[in-house]
Parts: sequence; C-alpha cells; structure tokens
Amino acid sequence: MNVIINYKVGNLYNLKNSLDFLGLKNRLVSYPEEVMMADRIILPGVGAFYPAMQQLKESGMLEAIQEKIVAGNPLLGICVGAQLLMDESEEDGKTPGIGWIPGKVKRFSHELKIPQIGWNKVVKKKRDPLFKGIPDNNHFYFVHSYHILPKNIEHFLGISNYGYDFVSVVRKSNIWGVQFHPEKSQNVGLMLLKNFCNIN
Repeated sequence: MNVIINYKVGNLYNLKNSLDFLGLKNRLVSYPEEVMMADRIILPGVGAFYPAMQQLKESGMLEAIQEKIVAGNPLLGICVGAQLLMDESEEDGKTPGIGWIPGKVKRFSHELKIPQIGWNKVVKKKRDPLFKGIPDNNHFYFVHSYHILPKNIEHFLGISNYGYDFVSVVRKSNIWGVQFHPEKSQNVGLMLLKNFCNIN
C-alpha cells in the first residue's frame, strides 16, 4: 500500500489521481494507525511549511512515519513535503523541520519572479532507482518560492537552475525529496511516481 499523508493543506487529489491512473494501490491517510499499514509513504507538496509541520505533529502521524522510516520503508517528499525533511525553514520566520536530512530551506534570493512557476530542467547528479528510464536534463513542473539546501553533497540527487543552481532532488538512505510536482509533470512525472512505488 502506498499512503499519501493528508495534513489538511492544499489539494492532494491530483497526486491520488496520478497513482490511480497508474493502477497503483494507494489511499489518503490522516491517522497514525493508517500510516502503520504503509509499504511506502508520500508527503505531498501543496501548502505552507508551518501548518503542515503542525498537523503532522498534532495528528500523531509524525511519530508513526518516523517508525516506518526506521523500519526501512521508502518515503517520498514532494515540494513542501521535501522541505519538511530538512532541519529548518526560513518560511514563517525560523520554523523547525523534521530533520531527517541535514539542511535548511531558503527563500530564493535573486531578481527573478518569485515564486518560480513552470517547467524547469533537472540535471541528475548520480544514478538512482527514482530516475529509472528517465533521461537526464528532463523537465518537471515547479511551483515554489523556497528551495531545499541540504548540508551534505552526498545527498544531492538532482540540480536545477532558477537564478542560480539549487538542489531539486535529494536522497538519504530510504528517504527521497523532490522540489517539483511529479503529479503535474505529465508522462515523466508519472514515470517517477511509478519508479518510487516500485522501490522495495
């Protein structure tokens, strides 16, 4: 079972519809006991950092997700879901994150329009099952004002450029994060979601 964490922010149904289209068994979950049924976990990517973090804590799902991570179950964070994996974010002041991947979340600091909205290229930094069958320099759909800044280069999986280079894909062990929205990235996004849901 692939579970999509419902932390009551934004529209989660584009993601669920994508998994349904692929024929991948999935469900939206809102309670810790539902998280414990997961083979794989997806932290979706619509909303703001602070309320998402609060809902994870208050619902009890954060502890359940932590237990599954320790047990080795794969997790994919999408956009804000990827940002939550870091130690802290500049959004809404200085807000603590989950801290599963060392690093920070920074607001873009350049003269280009913020947020970045639209298609952008992802340059792969290493081979990974998440990218299986996906050519390098492919384009994915982004909507974000903040970006992840992992502390350790060994966690960099993909790089994009918007005003300057930033990490758009990250991995540490059984935890992946993507700054873009695969559910809005047409066929290449569907391929990435399918790859994740085939990771054991």
